[in-house]
This record gives sequence, C-alpha cells and structure tokens, in this order.
Amino acid sequence: MSVFDIRLETERLWLRPPQLSDFDGFAGMFGDEEAARHIGGHMPRAAAWRRFLQQPGAWVVQGFGMFSVLDKGTGEWLGQTGPWRPEGWPGNEIGWAFRRSAWGLGYATEATTAAIDWAFEHLGWTSIIHCIAPENAASQRLAQRLGSRQLRQATLPPPFENVVSEVWGQDASEWSIRRLRQQGG
Repeated sequence: MSVFDIRLETERLWLRPPQLSDFDGFAGMFGDEEAARHIGGHMPRAAAWRRFLQQPGAWVVQGFGMFSVLDKGTGEWLGQTGPWRPEGWPGNEIGWAFRRSAWGLGYATEATTAAIDWAFEHLGWTSIIHCIAPENAASQRLAQRLGSRQLRQATLPPPFENVVSEVWGQDASEWSIRRLRQQGG
C-alpha cells in the first residue's frame, strides 16, 4: 500500500494525501490575503505551486504530511491539516490551513481531530504541537477546542528565524483521555 492510498473519513469529510486536482483550491487559499495571512502570506499562483509540492514531497520522503480535506458531499477542497515536521521545527506539528469559505463551519476541528488520531496511532508520536502566530486568535481557539494549551514561544528555522510563534500542544496521554471522555468512556 502506498502512502497515497491513505484515506481518513469523518462525518462530513474525506482526508487524503494531496493530489494534483487539489492545486486550484490551494492556490485560491494562498491567493486570498486574509486566508494566507498567518501561513506565510499571500502568494501568486506560481509561488503557490512550489509551496503545494512540499506536502506530496513530505509524504514520499517522510511517509506523512498534511492531508487534503475534502467535503464528502461536493468533493470541494476545503483546506489541509495533519502532521508536519520540517527540518529544525520545534516539534512534531499538527498544522492546518483552510479556505476562508470553510471557516466557522467546524471543518477544521473535525478534520484535525482525525489527523491527530492518525498521527498518534500510525506515527508513534508521543506529543504534538501547533505553531500559531500570537495574533491568530482563531487558531488559538481551535487549539483549545482540540485540548491543547500554550506551552512556550519559539522562533522557527530559516527563512522564518524572525518569526516568533506560540507553541501549543499536548501529549498522547492527554489526547487519549480527552478522546475517551468525548466517546463517553
């Protein structure tokens, strides 16, 4: 089984490794200044293409990367979420980025919950982090909904060495306890 055969399903969503057909949605997200503000900033389509290729490359080289998140009913690309560990990163991250049209509908919580479950189960990670810009209140609220707390501040590796990020996170045992409570156990 190839890593590109991995599929996760939630009530409303499909999660899978990125495919070429996802690029238009991805480029649209990075073409939207507000949607791209905390994930590297607005970029033209050609630059978005180079950025898009990072995730399929991560899947090939590391065996994991962010999942594309698709609406089960329409097949629309909504965003991405999942494991992310670039060289020099401050930990094993579960990150996310969604098109503005998907904001406020619970998709990020639903998809990221599935991605965290998958990362703990299949990657053997003992903890996860989320690197969040201090002014990104929406992502801070999402991290809290996921059971994470602010752990520290960190600077990111070059070319982001001038960026201070809040590091939110939790360990696998905290996640397990939270998930058991959610399931009534």
